[in-house]
Amino acid sequence: MENKDRLAFGRKNYILMLVGIVVLAIGFIIMTLDTEQYGLGFMGITLGPIVVFAGFIIEFFAILIKDKNHD
Repeated sequence: MENKDRLAFGRKNYILMLVGIVVLAIGFIIMTLDTEQYGLGFMGITLGPIVVFAGFIIEFFAILIKDKNHD
């Protein structure tokens, strides 16, 4: 019989998901801090999107990684 009280992911997955969300938020905040008109400066067009992309990569691995303690 299958245990229905178990969570879909392990502790490691949820921690990585939270880290990914924080990185995504930091990326969007960096984009809003750009002082150039229409956000066309370095922070709005280069740095912010790179940080957001890194956040999505972290989220991707958080979903795919297999936690050893979680069966």
